[in-house]
Parts: sequence; C-alpha cells; structure tokens
Amino acid sequence: MHEHPAASVEVGARDVAVEVGARDDVVEVGARDDVAVAVEVGAALPERWPDSLRWIAAGGGSTPEFNQVSIEQDLGLARATFGAGGLLLFAGGRDSHGVQVELAEPQGDALLQALGELFSPRGGRDARYRRTTLAVDAAATAENLRLALERASAAGDEPLLVYLAGHGQRGEQPADAAIDLWGQVPLQAFELAAVLDAGARPVRLVVTTCFSGGFAELAFVDADAGARRVARGRCGLFAATAEREASGCDPNPDRAAQEGYGLHFLNALAGRDRAGQPVAVDLDGDGLVSLLEAHARARSASAGIDVPTTTSERWLRAVPGLKGRSVAIALPEEEAVIAALTAGLGLVGRAGEAVGELQQVQKDMLEVTGRIDQATRAEDAAYRVAAAELLARWPVLDDPWHPDFAATLAREREAIAGWLAVSAGYGQYGAARSEVDAARAELAVGMARSARLERLVRALETRALAGRLRARGGPDWAAYEQLLACERWVPGRGEPG
Repeated sequence: MHEHPAASVEVGARDVAVEVGARDDVVEVGARDDVAVAVEVGAALPERWPDSLRWIAAGGGSTPEFNQVSIEQDLGLARATFGAGGLLLFAGGRDSHGVQVELAEPQGDALLQALGELFSPRGGRDARYRRTTLAVDAAATAENLRLALERASAAGDEPLLVYLAGHGQRGEQPADAAIDLWGQVPLQAFELAAVLDAGARPVRLVVTTCFSGGFAELAFVDADAGARRVARGRCGLFAATAEREASGCDPNPDRAAQEGYGLHFLNALAGRDRAGQPVAVDLDGDGLVSLLEAHARARSASAGIDVPTTTSERWLRAVPGLKGRSVAIALPEEEAVIAALTAGLGLVGRAGEAVGELQQVQKDMLEVTGRIDQATRAEDAAYRVAAAELLARWPVLDDPWHPDFAATLAREREAIAGWLAVSAGYGQYGAARSEVDAARAELAVGMARSARLERLVRALETRALAGRLRARGGPDWAAYEQLLACERWVPGRGEPG
C-alpha cells in the first residue's frame, strides 16, 4: 500500500476538500466522491495540562509546503519568552517531519525540476523537510485549537496569552479573516470570537499572519463592529491590517535575513532587538515591557511589509464622527513610532508629507503591478507554446503519475534535455518567467517603503483620532481606555487594575 506523507492532502495541482472525522488523528480527504482516504495529521491534545495554563502558542502551515522554518523558530522563541505554563501546538504535532528549510544549493534531478516548473510549479521544491525541533504538545489543527481555547478560557482571573503564527486568509469582511491550520481547515476570526465570548477569562491575542488585522474585530462582542459592544477583558495585537499581507513565513533559517513581526515582537518583549542585543523598549519608564511597547518596537524597527495594528486602533476607527476639537493625551507608543519612522524615512519636521509620499509610492506600485500582469500574460502564452511542442512528442511528461512516465523519461532523457536546450518556445518561457520575477522583486521594494510610510500615517491618524475621542469623552472613550490598558498588559502581571 502506498504511504502518504503525514497530512499531505494536496493532490497534484488541485485542492481537495478536508473534513475532520470522528477521530482526533485523522481527516477524511474527499479526492473522489466514492473514496475516502484516512490521512494521519498528528497528535491530539494531551490529557494532562499545566496546573496553571498561562499561554497557548499555535501555528504552522496547513501542509508542509507552507510550514516554513521561520514559523517553527518564532514558536520556539515564543515558548522561551513566555516561560513555563504553556501549551504549544505546531503543524502535524509531536515528531512532525514537515518543517520546510531552504536549500543553499539546488539538489535533485535537474531535468525533473525543469519539467516540474513548466507543468506544475509549486513552492518547496528548493527546500528540504525535517523533523521539528520543538517540544510540541499537539498538532495545530483547528479542532485542537478550539478545544484548547474553550478549556483554557472557561474560567480564571489571570489573562490568557494566545499567540498564533503562520499563514492567513483575507475575508470578504474583516471578521471572515482566517488563520490556516494543519489539515487545511482554517479558523476564522468570528469563530474565535464565539469561543472566547463563551469563556470567562481575560484574553490577550497576538496574531502574526497575513491579513491578521481581521482578528481586530475581536474588540467587539461577536466580532460585530456594527453593534459596537466592546468585548470586556479582551484585546489583541496583529502583524498586518485586514487588507495587507505580512512579512515572515520564510524557509531561510538565517534569522538575520528575516523581517517577520513575530521575530521583532518577541525579542522586544525581552528588551532585545531581533539580533538579541539590548534595546530600549520600555517607553513609560516602569522598568517593564508591555505587549503594546513590544508592538511599537516592531512597528518602528521592521524593514518588512508589515503594517501592524491593534484592537484599540480598530475601536477608534469604528467610532463615528470623530472630527473637530482635540485634547492632547499621552500615547507614548505612538510617539515612539512617529519619532522612529520620521527619522528613518527622512521626514523629520515633515511628517505631514508622509501622506503624499505614500500616495506616490502606491502610484508607482500600481505601475509595476501592471507590468507584472503583462509579463504574466506573456509567460502564460509562452508556456502554452512550449508545452504543446513538448507534449506533441512526449505526451506523458505533464503527468509524473502516469505508468509510462518513468520509462519515457529514462529512455528519452537525452532527447528531452536537448529539446529544452534549443527550443525557442521554451527559451521564451524562461525569459518571460525572469521578467515576472524581476518585476515582483521591484514591487517588493515598493511594498516595504509603502509599509513604513503607512505605519507612520496610521500612527499620526491614531494620535489625532484619540485626541478627538478624548475631547468627546463618554462611553466610547472609556472603551478605548479599556482596550489600551488591556494592550499595555505585561505578561505574568495579572489583570490590570
């Protein structure tokens, strides 16, 4: 019987439906209507938990292709930073072999790689997969995470810290945003809100995924911004707004080459920069580092594409009609971000010009995106020509599972390689791919500068909105103060007074 890799639920280039079965350790993969294949996805939750569960950290890719080593590294750093009394859920669970690590040099059969890139391009072929180095408690499945949160948040006075890392999905509405979890079953923001609404324990949430700002809807009961009922005892910090991607998820294990929010945030909690050197993070002078102070450090220091946000920011932007009179208030975190970014962007004394600079960068990015679209169309056209020529002579080369594939490749290897070397159509395909890659690299540079400018613009806007809300006062101001106090929590200190 052919053995599938653990949780390998992607078949060819097609996605397949995943449904959690009755057992904790299997999913049903509906590749065909009349066939159900049991695929092991890892360990269930442990029967015994720490006597006082202080934190839950969970993450990893939905399949090995998306389970980059930087996610494992961040979760290991989270465990070291948060200390004892935690629960760690990662990828396929204990002894999972699905950690993706980038190869320094290409390996494997060069001809197979060329055929794979032509007929079925996908990530991970320039990487190897190894066993996790983490002491994992269970698999990071949606079901495990739900059960863990239900149990941990049911009762208690000390805040529960929840740290979620990996990949995210953008929702049609912010509350539809999701974190991808092992076994290809995501968890959406509104689902998480329902779990936490049912609990009685205060919760601090940190999410590092793309589009993680959708989880800022947890500022509201039921994640319902329309009703504007603040969720008591709950707040969160997020790597990106609901509309933006985030840095991180890097197969390169060199931490010096990474720029993810988690790397900056977790080191900042310990009073360090991402390289481990001491840095001033305590902004209010109390000798401690709060979640919001570490968040401010990540906003200031990252050279990545992140535009981090918080539940308090979300609340400010949900309050209608914030115009007119303003009152100065102490927001040391925003002031630190504004000072650092104006200096880094060369806008000292000219912070008001950030909006115009951002608009120009976005205009330039739009032009680059147009070139990417044009180059992608050229790549697709070149692919069709090259594939037609190749398959006219060797019709099974686009299907490595065909019974004749291996024999064809062994018999015709030299001729196939020779064709790839001289084919004008294949040459045009390679040139088009290079043009797409170059344009995407140019876009990445623009996205990084855009992110820093947007962080500055948002910090200025937050300061202005907070001043107007303070001038108005009332329940909306009280709710904002409540969220700020929650975000200024220091891990291990209990609920703020």
